[in-house]
Amino acid sequence: MALFLMLLIIGAAAGFLATRIMRVETDVPTTVAIGMGGAVVGWLLLRLLMALTGAIGTFVGAVAGAMLLIWLWRRYMS
Repeated sequence: MALFLMLLIIGAAAGFLATRIMRVETDVPTTVAIGMGGAVVGWLLLRLLMALTGAIGTFVGAVAGAMLLIWLWRRYMS
């Protein structure tokens, strides 16, 4: 339960930042979903960074993962 809550909070913040950086207009549920997906993708891609830097690494990975998902979404869904 605590892991899901952490993923939700970090994902929401990461999704918000990623949508602003990538200049994408989305509603709140989509932003949170992008951020949560980005958190998972970022965690998988940046596992070593997370181990070395803790929460900051998790957040950086979440933003990077969300940006990757936005790029893929723009490229293949639009």
